[in-house]
Amino acid sequence: MERSKRGVKMRFANVNDRFCVLAADGRAIDLARASGGRIPAEPLAAYQQWDDVRDVAGTVLFRADMSMTFGESDLRNPAPGARQVFAVGLNYRDHSEEVGLPVPTELSVFTKFPTCFTDPYADVALPAGHVDWEVELVIVIGRRAHRIGTERAWDHVAGLTVGQDISERIIQMTGAPPQFSLGKSYPGFGPMGPVLVTPDEFADPGDLEIGCAVNGETAQCSRTSQLVFPVPEIIARLSAVTPLLPGDVIFTGTPPGTGIGQTPPRYLAPGDTLTSYITGIGEIRQKFYAAE
Repeated sequence: MERSKRGVKMRFANVNDRFCVLAADGRAIDLARASGGRIPAEPLAAYQQWDDVRDVAGTVLFRADMSMTFGESDLRNPAPGARQVFAVGLNYRDHSEEVGLPVPTELSVFTKFPTCFTDPYADVALPAGHVDWEVELVIVIGRRAHRIGTERAWDHVAGLTVGQDISERIIQMTGAPPQFSLGKSYPGFGPMGPVLVTPDEFADPGDLEIGCAVNGETAQCSRTSQLVFPVPEIIARLSAVTPLLPGDVIFTGTPPGTGIGQTPPRYLAPGDTLTSYITGIGEIRQKFYAAE
């Protein structure tokens, strides 16, 4: 696999709507302030200058005098305002099997409307219906990618984060064809975070443990090496059709253990807590309450 040669490994965070790089001690360095305004404070704008972000972050990463503490309540979605959002369906073989559908031979793509996205520790209003969980590895694009082969794909990735493709199954499955995008786009149905981790932070960014728990009970646990279409293949196939832009978000699919795949099916209820994680990135947590 072709790996990035950009230098120091990095972790980034959106701290109170300002793009920061994280020091080794977990403190945050505000890149706009540290760069004298060279790097925009707003995350989406920062992704448009990804090479500059990497260069500046590398020079200030060890400046303890510039760092600040933060807490969970300060963390926001690390990739807000994405211009394009892609989601890949049935991308784990055993998830296809649990829902009784054939394993795809072509990329199955839908979207989540951007108003569904929320922060890593946000509470979520639970609408009527059958609301299910789907933990996913999320890719954030850092460099424009158009007609990019698999061997170059990782060089266009800003980083990886944890996401939940929360889904209301009744609307999702209504109609022919069904309403995938609509059923997955209620407010709060796209939490992401807690941080963005560059691919070179991992020994193998294509093989990460991923899972989630409902009220402390494990629901999903797998590895991203089980993806039918791995990250480079997803980027190659999408960029063969449409340019991928800095700040774009790609949900890569969910492993088995979703509520709809259980016997009988199990869905989220008011008061439930959903905790989702990817080893090496961290965890996000949502508590659900009844929508008015």
